[in-house]
Amino acid sequence: MNKCWSWFLLPLAVCAHGTVHAETFTVDQAVSRALATDPRVSELEYLAEAAKTYIAEAEGSGDFLISLNTFVGLAPALSGGMFKSEPCGVGAPCEVRDDRYSLASGFSPWAYIEASVIKPLYTFGKIENFSQAAKSNVKVKEADVRIQRGMTMRDVKRAYFGQLAARDSVAFLQDVQSRVDTAISKANGWLESGDGGVTQSDLYALQAARGLVVGYLAQAQGLQRISLDGLKVLTGVGLAGDFVLADERLVPLPLPQAELASLQASAVIDRPEMTQLDEGLKARRALVAANKSMVKPNVYAGVAGMAAYSPGRDRLKNPYVSDPFNDYGVTPMVGLKWDLAPSVQSAKTAREQAELNALVEKSALAGRGIPFQVAEALNKVQASYSAVKSLEDGAKSARRWMLSSYSDFDAGLEKVDKVVSAFQGYTLAYGEYLKTVFDYNMQVVDLDIATGAYQ
Repeated sequence: MNKCWSWFLLPLAVCAHGTVHAETFTVDQAVSRALATDPRVSELEYLAEAAKTYIAEAEGSGDFLISLNTFVGLAPALSGGMFKSEPCGVGAPCEVRDDRYSLASGFSPWAYIEASVIKPLYTFGKIENFSQAAKSNVKVKEADVRIQRGMTMRDVKRAYFGQLAARDSVAFLQDVQSRVDTAISKANGWLESGDGGVTQSDLYALQAARGLVVGYLAQAQGLQRISLDGLKVLTGVGLAGDFVLADERLVPLPLPQAELASLQASAVIDRPEMTQLDEGLKARRALVAANKSMVKPNVYAGVAGMAAYSPGRDRLKNPYVSDPFNDYGVTPMVGLKWDLAPSVQSAKTAREQAELNALVEKSALAGRGIPFQVAEALNKVQASYSAVKSLEDGAKSARRWMLSSYSDFDAGLEKVDKVVSAFQGYTLAYGEYLKTVFDYNMQVVDLDIATGAYQ
């Protein structure tokens, strides 16, 4: 019978924090609370926000690029002109000085600055394609949020319906146990008095039935506590808080009435996985195009300049000689800039192309697999709904069988083996009914997830 109760076990993976006060929730209210407090959802929302920064980064590559470098240092002090003796050429030879590295005159402070302001004019599609890839990546991350919301919704409903099923199980098993205990008490009395035609083996049969019922009851009570704690954790009420279910008992959800073709069409449009595939294809195509454009230059315009000053050195104003210690200049410019790494760029392009091809195949598989998933989910829902209706009638008949057998036994008209069979039949029938209702409700939830019919 363990397999008849293990279906209540819940996946609990969210941190609890909450207050100590009673709150009453319908299943939809519990889902809303969980979606608002689930750290797993919040984590993915922040990752989606982080992905948006890549859009700004890509588009920002087309803005003004400012480069600035400045420092203060020491240069050899220097006085005089280009020649060893001045004036020269009239009675004295013009010998070029060779004391460039001499420190005879000491040191001079040296201040240097260079700067450029560049505006890309045309990048042959680099900025546009990287920006498109970033935008598609954001939509992929946002679809991750939707997928997690669906998982959270499923966890909450599993816990909620599991709590109702466990609570109903405890109630009916306590009722059965009470009747079995009464039957055992009567059997003991009849054995002592010799009335009623009860044998010791009949008493053992009743005691065995009681052991079975008590065992099932203990499992149901444990699962009742687990599912309630799960709801507290998932909704953020906290394990120390009180969580009250608005529903009195477990009932089957309404049978979905939509046609299979309509559900399949909705799934292709609404499933977040389909959004991820579509946007993933756009991103991969953009990345392939961007990597191919990396071998092309960037056209730019801008202004660049520099200035250097060393007060301990005489400035040389000869236009043909550059002096890095005392000089300045600025110019507007238009140019082309390449950043070439042919082998690396070729490998990146090949990798992006291969990943694009893989994603195309995955998209083709999804086009065939998702309609099948929807059909499978709908068939399970319809089959379980029929089973629920049949088991509901069976459970009602089993209860009538138990009550009538128990009444006849109480009046001394029914044999013990018959009433034991009735107890066991009712326990199994009603337990199987609750299990099937729980399974059916979760299959309805799974159908919503398969079609993307959730927020």
